[in-house]
Amino acid sequence: MFENLSEKLERSFKLLKGEGHISEINVAETLKEVRRALLDADVNFKIAKSFTDSVKEEALGQNVIASVKPGEMLVKIVHDELTSLMGGEMEDLNIKANPAVILVAGLQGSGKTTFSGKLARFLKTKKGKNPLLVACDVYRPAAIEQLKILGEQIDVPVYSEEDNQQPVKIARGAVRHARQQGYDLVIIDTAGRLAVDEQMMNEISSVKQAVEPHEILFVVDAMTGQDAVNTAKTFNERLDFSGVVLTKMDGDTRGGAALSIRAVVDKPIKFIGSGEKLDAIEVFHPKRMADRILGMGDIVTLVERAQEQFDEAESRKLHKKIAKNQFNFDDFISQIQQIKKMGNLKELAGMIPGVGKALKNLDIDDDAFKGIEAIIKSMTPQERETPVIINGSRRKRIAEGSGTNIQEVNRLIKQFDETRKMMRMMTSGKKSGKMMKGMPMPGR
Repeated sequence: MFENLSEKLERSFKLLKGEGHISEINVAETLKEVRRALLDADVNFKIAKSFTDSVKEEALGQNVIASVKPGEMLVKIVHDELTSLMGGEMEDLNIKANPAVILVAGLQGSGKTTFSGKLARFLKTKKGKNPLLVACDVYRPAAIEQLKILGEQIDVPVYSEEDNQQPVKIARGAVRHARQQGYDLVIIDTAGRLAVDEQMMNEISSVKQAVEPHEILFVVDAMTGQDAVNTAKTFNERLDFSGVVLTKMDGDTRGGAALSIRAVVDKPIKFIGSGEKLDAIEVFHPKRMADRILGMGDIVTLVERAQEQFDEAESRKLHKKIAKNQFNFDDFISQIQQIKKMGNLKELAGMIPGVGKALKNLDIDDDAFKGIEAIIKSMTPQERETPVIINGSRRKRIAEGSGTNIQEVNRLIKQFDETRKMMRMMTSGKKSGKMMKGMPMPGR
């Protein structure tokens, strides 16, 4: 996501390196490259021009203090303008009503049904909601079955009327059912439709009138770039939706939709989807996204993901084991499992400032820990519990059992020992400049 844009913006800022001050001449050359980078990312031309004009006006009005280089000052100004372009502040869903009704709309193939399942899971686990999914896509073969499968996976019931082909009546019946059964959230998955299909657009307008939703979310495939923005504009004129959802942000997208859509329809981006898994959904934070685009990482989101996965009681238990030097391979593999639940490893690494750029040409897939896990699982329970007993013959057996070689086993055990020492230093309050050196990581 935004990889090419980030690289091109970084190159454009280098034009100001070595300059003693910001002038109309040197900033114009830099912003010419910034505008080109935005256009290459499929940002609307008028928005790209307006954006660089705003940056130029702000930059020329700045008194650059001696301790800040002009290039750094321009990065800050671009960051602030990017944040503003994408909406400035994160905007919450309006789900205070009981039941709160969310209508999910969008084009065919945009990922509405999958997003409906993701949203139900997100609001159930994060907000404590009791959701009901509603199958109103009566046109696409197997759409109702797909939603039911998603519902089973997240333990959320799905309301459908198998013999009813009228989405308006189904939606109205679902809201009535939710009130009767005590559901406090209704998520209505509608059929994909083309903006030019007048009959289908009238139908979803009728659904809106029938259930008076508290939120209408327009789901759009980010990979369609400028087409996504144009479609959003047309849908908004008919539905007056309350927020946008950008799906497939993990694909080969140039990011233009994320940067343009707020300015065109004046509606906030509320969520982004970045994968097929049901937990691959993020609340959209304009400032954090600007951080990522400019290669500053996103530590806040990384910490939030970690907090979601790491159990507090387990953490205290682990802390005591580390303090007593009892941290073993069972604990270590448990930590690996927790990290894997946080999401795609390359995406997680990209949230650490400076690391994303270093890894841009490396492929880190979800099987990156596979070799480490195979070695640990080839150990006996006693060996995992008491690593000190793993002698030469045991190491040979572990290598054969895991499909690796003795050198890889030796390397993992050495790194594990160094990690255990580092953890003891951290828990005892000692400082060490080499703390991260021994951390076992995939590919090392």
